[in-house]
Amino acid sequence: MSRGDKSSYTDKQKRQAEHIEDSERDKGRSKSDAERIAWATVNKRDGGGKQSGSGRKGH
Repeated sequence: MSRGDKSSYTDKQKRQAEHIEDSERDKGRSKSDAERIAWATVNKRDGGGKQSGSGRKGH
């Protein structure tokens, strides 16, 4: 992945981003746009990378 370090994300978040990116590519978006949208969506849903157990934002 070309933008930033994704090592702080969980495997689940990485899989979610990959699925979102594939979906965006199917809609005709460029690779870079699809990747940007995918990670922005994961960040919006989960608030970024791995979170500590205590004090996590509830959904």
